[in-house]
Amino acid sequence: MNWLLPNAAMKFLENSKFEAINAALSVDMDNCRIEGRIESYSCKMAGNDKKLFKTVQGNAESSPGGDLQVLSPPQSTVSHSPVKSYGRSLSDGEGYLCDTISTKTLFYLISTLNASFNPDYDFSESKSDEFSKEPSAEWVLNVVDSQLQTTAKDVFGCLKQNLWAAIDEEIMLRECDVYSYNPDLSSDPFGEEGSIWSFNYFFYNKKLKRIVLFTCRASSVSSYGDSGIGADIAMDNGDDLLFDNEDDEMD
Repeated sequence: MNWLLPNAAMKFLENSKFEAINAALSVDMDNCRIEGRIESYSCKMAGNDKKLFKTVQGNAESSPGGDLQVLSPPQSTVSHSPVKSYGRSLSDGEGYLCDTISTKTLFYLISTLNASFNPDYDFSESKSDEFSKEPSAEWVLNVVDSQLQTTAKDVFGCLKQNLWAAIDEEIMLRECDVYSYNPDLSSDPFGEEGSIWSFNYFFYNKKLKRIVLFTCRASSVSSYGDSGIGADIAMDNGDDLLFDNEDDEMD
């Protein structure tokens, strides 16, 4: 179930293909459980969200950068130190040259998290340095494929093509900026005990005024006890839905 705040800035957009994929992304493996979902939101600002925007704007005005806020480097590239990294030059003795984000875009990302994880988490006080801009959609696609292929193996292999085709159809990947959310463990909705890895990616198409959130985690089986039975049922249902939608994609 998707929980939304009253008059939420991000209007949840229903997508039957996403629902099928989300069912298939909840699955028990031999040594872990994978829980993932993709959701689409339309960027809006109305009602109670003006208060959140003022909070984000106030945080921005109190920093040296003004409206443009500094992002953290992508976690997937921090360990790399090439002479030139996807358009940003690095010199000896210098740190990673970080991207910046506008107040409005940061507001959209925070609002997306609030809409997706409400009522369990409130991200209203999140800062720009908890987010990163990824090199490209293709880069993220490869990172996600590698992570899920390693953990979910054949399960993800059967799902991968439909997953990325559905996301591309919804958001037009080549036109997107991609951001990630990398908070400290106390703020991370996937930071509970037993978490092995997690990721939170935002595919933002400014022209469409739309964001697709792809969030996923792997947790040790011991942290769930005997709860895997429900996941097996969800997986079976997800397979049925995916097969039903394959014919639509072929048309």
